[in-house]
Amino acid sequence: MITTIRNAWKIDELRRKLLFTLFALLIFRMGAVIPVPFISSQALQGYLDGQSGTIFSLLNAMSGDAFAQATVFALSIQPYINSSIIIELLCIAIPALERLKKEGGEEGQKKIAAITRYATVAIAILQGFGYFTLIRNWSAQSTVALLDTHGVPMWLVGVIVVLAFTAGSAFLMWLGEQITEFGIGNGISMILFAGIVARFPSMVWSMITGVRTWLADHQADGALHPVFVPLFLIGMLALVIFIVFITNSERRIPVQYAKRVVGRKMYGGQSTHLPMKVNMSGVLPIIFAQAIASLPATIAAFAGVTNKSKGFGGALMRLMDSNGWFYCVLYFLLIVGFSYFYSSIQFNPIEVANNLKNNGGFVPGFRPGKPTAEFIQKVLSKITMFGALFLAVVALLPIITGNIVGNNSLSIGGTSIIIVVGVALETVKALEAQMLMRHYKGFLE
Repeated sequence: MITTIRNAWKIDELRRKLLFTLFALLIFRMGAVIPVPFISSQALQGYLDGQSGTIFSLLNAMSGDAFAQATVFALSIQPYINSSIIIELLCIAIPALERLKKEGGEEGQKKIAAITRYATVAIAILQGFGYFTLIRNWSAQSTVALLDTHGVPMWLVGVIVVLAFTAGSAFLMWLGEQITEFGIGNGISMILFAGIVARFPSMVWSMITGVRTWLADHQADGALHPVFVPLFLIGMLALVIFIVFITNSERRIPVQYAKRVVGRKMYGGQSTHLPMKVNMSGVLPIIFAQAIASLPATIAAFAGVTNKSKGFGGALMRLMDSNGWFYCVLYFLLIVGFSYFYSSIQFNPIEVANNLKNNGGFVPGFRPGKPTAEFIQKVLSKITMFGALFLAVVALLPIITGNIVGNNSLSIGGTSIIIVVGVALETVKALEAQMLMRHYKGFLE
């Protein structure tokens, strides 16, 4: 990776793209510390620290701590991600959108992009209003004032705060598009990457503090024993290597194309393969699963119910504790279910089999058409299960480790590592592709 970046830096055009990307990410990090008016950032962050196990932990991790501080970029690019996923699902459910996406060409893609932008603004307004309502309710219940209106009417404060959140999210959407067009590409992922990386120092310190607290319960002085430091470093390095290995892994189905005679020339006859990624769905199953599994705790946070409350609400909160066995089992099943759901949307065996048949291709040992589609579906089910188990292990391992060392903030560590590793690998591949297009001699020797 370092070699690829160093080689790209030697090319003037790629150097300009790298500098543009770094400048855009710097703007993102500057905006992530600009507070929204009327909100006490320090008091809010202290209050959110006690809301572990809710969706707010995930939103804070994706925004680089901007969510907990209620800054201009508190919503980060989550509205755009949600909008993109919703529009993608609607393109499958609504035939008109599906035709516009597949048959509309470049003009159709522009219309889909415009619809996604409008949906992003609408979702940002809803999320901003929900966040402001939550802060207002917390401020009324807490002994510490989270809102300081300075005599301004509450409705006007709400309008200003919601518009600030919405403007920040819309600006990040625009900034991501600029990185995609003038930078090294994949701008939305780069912003997500920068937000997660910005939290790494605090996450590492939180992990060290948790280990020290755990050791304090097992030895007198509570000092961090030197032998635990290399063990944790080796464990983290092994986890990263494992994620890189699975991310690059794929199942290659051999494909043979029949020979065709067109005029006086013969076409086809070559052998190739159909690549199928093991982790085809990426990190989305973990995000969806965590959002649904943490839904009861999120609703309870709005209602002011805690695990110490009496009645049904308190019993439900104790059952859905993010460190409990029931939550882990539900989390595991949701990850597996969403992995199959997303892979079925992203990869259609019947469509792939028909494309192979129309182009004169076939899988050796299987007749074109339905038998080929059934074989591809069987392979897809197997590798999806393996990819789902991989995601479940990576997602549950930080929770198990957090239970051992007594540190609940590690629960989103697996998700963050998968995103960071995935974006880093995609960036390196994009740089290598651009250097190859420019006939960089290092790839031709």
